[in-house]
Amino acid sequence: MKSIFIVSLFLLAFNLNTSAQNNTLGSMSFGIYGGINFQNINGNDGGGSALSNSLVTRFNIGINEEIPIATDFYIQPGLQFISKGTEGNVNYTDNSGTRSLTRNLSIFYIELPVNLVYKPLLGTDHLVLAFGPYVGYAVAGNAKFTGTNAPANTDLQFVTDAPNSDANNLIYYKRWDVGANFCVGYEFSNGINMMLTSQLGLININANSSSKLSEKNTGFGLSVGYRFL
Repeated sequence: MKSIFIVSLFLLAFNLNTSAQNNTLGSMSFGIYGGINFQNINGNDGGGSALSNSLVTRFNIGINEEIPIATDFYIQPGLQFISKGTEGNVNYTDNSGTRSLTRNLSIFYIELPVNLVYKPLLGTDHLVLAFGPYVGYAVAGNAKFTGTNAPANTDLQFVTDAPNSDANNLIYYKRWDVGANFCVGYEFSNGINMMLTSQLGLININANSSSKLSEKNTGFGLSVGYRFL
């Protein structure tokens, strides 16, 4: 009888402690979002000089889950579909010789971001600050060329190393991308939120390993979402 009483007190204390933690930490929540992003690819060309590309407008859409770990702090794993790319002048070589063309590049990724989120209360709303890594996997891409005797639009080829026989190497990219996320935003008490986001790619996504060519994704954007509280 005494043992049952002690066990009952332990279970009651455990339940009270769990309830107190849940009230302090909050609860898990699910979110959806979508928006536009302004992308570029930075790095060096085959001669070692800095690339001079331009920003292009792309889009993103995704979902995430917030898991409380401490007061006002959350781990936020997510899954998103995001379009990246750039526009700039390139030297294109074929049987008719070498000429300068403009290339508009698009790469479509499925990404897994995992952010540490800080959400202090501001009145009845929340400020949102977040950062963390992401891993991306390219599922498709294309290059559109404009200029004199420009080739037709071309699908990108995803390989680990570009063929040395191709003097251009303008369409060969690696599947994987790894980088960092930085986010700041505001979440209203009704679950609607707005986020300013930025990404910094950390690895070379170009598949040409035989030259100094290096390309890394960079971008920033604005998204609007809803969190099911």
